[in-house]
Amino acid sequence: MPGTILITGSNRGIGLEMCRQFAADGWRVLACCRDLPNATELRSLRERYPNLRLFQLDVTDYGHMATLAKALEGEAIDILFNNAGYYGPKGVSFGQVDRDEWRRVLESNTIAPYMMAETFADNVAASEHRVIAVVSSKVGSIADNSSGGGYIYRSSKTAVNQVVKSLSVDLRERGISVIALHPGWVKTAMGGPNALISAEESVAGLKKVLLETNPENSGRFVNYDGTEIPW
Repeated sequence: MPGTILITGSNRGIGLEMCRQFAADGWRVLACCRDLPNATELRSLRERYPNLRLFQLDVTDYGHMATLAKALEGEAIDILFNNAGYYGPKGVSFGQVDRDEWRRVLESNTIAPYMMAETFADNVAASEHRVIAVVSSKVGSIADNSSGGGYIYRSSKTAVNQVVKSLSVDLRERGISVIALHPGWVKTAMGGPNALISAEESVAGLKKVLLETNPENSGRFVNYDGTEIPW
């Protein structure tokens, strides 16, 4: 049975495609993005799917997040999909780290997903599916790091993986499953044109993983194809 999914960072790439695929399947989609007036593709998608609702949300504005929570008070959210994020400067190597950018990336990629979970836990607990998912990245895997560098983005994803693990423990009694997801190297504005897979392929895999997530596999770091990634 279709349920309700809340998706952050819905205006492009993986978030936009996630909205499209879930809306096409008859789910109620609560699509959030930072700059709704300029989210032309998302607004066009809304014209095709009346089950898609649009909300403006900067995930690092916690007052704004609380306002959205009040607007959605009492609404069950089956899947909370934390997709919004910020890559920061690319090619960051030793001796070239911008501390202000590091803080900005950590705010978006690590703190904001935690705050979303804290803010909307009651909505998720009231649903049938009860899943919180965070888009992480394989570059956050400590076991997979053999090249070094990438201090800013890598550390933000490693840190959010730990957040996911703790949430999976702390929310278990409420029946909420929490997972970290690697979407693959996707042809998006962030992934670039040389990436290996399309947003459609990535989201099709992620959607399957989301729908199969349950308390037994909560607290895992999962690739879009369903395989587990070492922390």
